[in-house]
Amino acid sequence: MSSFLGLTETITKHGLFSAFYTDRGSHYFVTKGSGGTVDKTHLTQVGRALRQLGITHIASYSPQGRGRIERVFGTLQNRLPQELRLARIKTLPAANRYLKQRFVPDYNARFAVPTEQPGSAFIPYVGASLQDVLCIQEDRRVGADNCVTWKRRSLQIPAQGHRRHYVQATVRVHEYPDGRLAIFDGPRCLVRFEQNNGTQYVAAQAA
Repeated sequence: MSSFLGLTETITKHGLFSAFYTDRGSHYFVTKGSGGTVDKTHLTQVGRALRQLGITHIASYSPQGRGRIERVFGTLQNRLPQELRLARIKTLPAANRYLKQRFVPDYNARFAVPTEQPGSAFIPYVGASLQDVLCIQEDRRVGADNCVTWKRRSLQIPAQGHRRHYVQATVRVHEYPDGRLAIFDGPRCLVRFEQNNGTQYVAAQAA
C-alpha cells in the first residue's frame, strides 16, 4: 500500500513516467527462488498496476544498484528520527508537513544530480481513475445471497438498474490504501464501501 501511495502522489504531481527501477522485493516481483530471476508472467499487485499504466518495471540485479538503494534507506532511517526529535514533532500530520516543507527540499538541494538534458520526462496522466488502478484488485465469485466474501467480511451488492442480481457472476474487488473497498463489474462500479469505526464497512454511493 505504501508503494501505491507513493506512486499516486508522484503521478498526481508530475505525471506518468516511462520506467520504474526497484529492488526484487516480494511486493514488486514474484521470484521462483531466493535471489533468482523475476517471473514476469506472474505479476504482483504493484506489477499489475504498472502494466495497466504502461510503465516498464525494471528489476535491480546489480549489487551496485541494490547497494545504492540500501544506502539511501539507511541514511533516511538513521537521520529522520533525529530531525523529527530536534524539531519536536510528535504527530504523523506534523511529520508529513515537515517532510514536504523542510526535509525533502533540503535533501534534494544537497544531493540531487542535475539532468544531462533539460525538460521533463513526465507526461500528463489521462485515463481511468488513478485510485482504481493503484490499489489491490482481486476477482471474486458472487454467492447465492448476492454477496462477495472479502477477508472474512460479507459485502452486499445492492440492487442494480441494469441487472437483477450477480449470483455466480465474477466481479472484481478493489481495496484502496485508505482502507476503502469497491466492487466492479468490468469498468462499472457497483458499490463502494467506507470503513465505519475501522471494523465494519458501510455502503457508499457507487461512482
